[in-house]
Amino acid sequence: MKIALTGATGFVGQAVLDAASRQGIAVRALTRKPGETRGGVEWVDGSLSDTASLKALCEGVDSVVHVAGLTNTPDVSQFEEVNVNGTRRLIHAAKSAGIDRFVFTSSLSAREPSLSLYGASKANAEAFVETSGLDFTIVRPPAVYGPRDKDMFDLFRAAKYGVVPVPPKGHTSIIHVDDLAECLLALAAPGLATGATLEPDDGKQGGYEHGELAKLIGEAVGRKVLAPHLPKGILNLAARGDRLIRGDEAKLTSDRVGYMTHPDWVCRPERAVPADIWTPRIGGPIGLTMTARWYESEGWL
Repeated sequence: MKIALTGATGFVGQAVLDAASRQGIAVRALTRKPGETRGGVEWVDGSLSDTASLKALCEGVDSVVHVAGLTNTPDVSQFEEVNVNGTRRLIHAAKSAGIDRFVFTSSLSAREPSLSLYGASKANAEAFVETSGLDFTIVRPPAVYGPRDKDMFDLFRAAKYGVVPVPPKGHTSIIHVDDLAECLLALAAPGLATGATLEPDDGKQGGYEHGELAKLIGEAVGRKVLAPHLPKGILNLAARGDRLIRGDEAKLTSDRVGYMTHPDWVCRPERAVPADIWTPRIGGPIGLTMTARWYESEGWL
């Protein structure tokens, strides 16, 4: 099997390349910057806005695994351009190339599109996938963590200082990036979970209470931590402060506060990936510890 992969140089995409290498799956990968030399990987220069590169990406492959997406941006109009219009262009390229199988990496935030522009853009992109006529599966991951991740890294760094502020009380599911990568590849074969919207996680029913997750991150870095629950108003003020300090590189934005403060980001059991296709290998406590060790080995912590 040969797959076309978008987002290959990003956090999740790199894990997909690693998993494909382990499994001997050939990949043609879209990139906006020169990709590192990897066995079994053919790079295509371009982007989701470049129809010519999308055509080259899709020619002669068996399926498309669409990982690329914008999760954070100072220009909120880019959510629609990248996540919605980029997906629409990729669908057109896949159909023009005669590809039937399309795996779309969405987000659990698409479940509540009114809470954030990011979530709304993912929900709108899902609508294009659902009406594409392709053999599709939509995958809505919860919070993804693991090596190379820069978003949840802030929580690990905070844990080193003994305080991990968290949103108001609620629960969230998580998934290690290696598990998500293997899930996406398992679904790349034609005819699996066709038309389904799936919510893979680490297997912990009911997910993790926000404070519980913070304390597990503390254990991963060898610290007991305080995990104060911050109200939405305080988080919005913090988002403004992050914008002042880090500018366009700010990670806490008002859009993110919108979905962070929702109390239920737990994956639904009825939308679990069928066990005969994929099951998670990495539980939260072990995965968080593995991630902390990676941060330490790379000098991040």
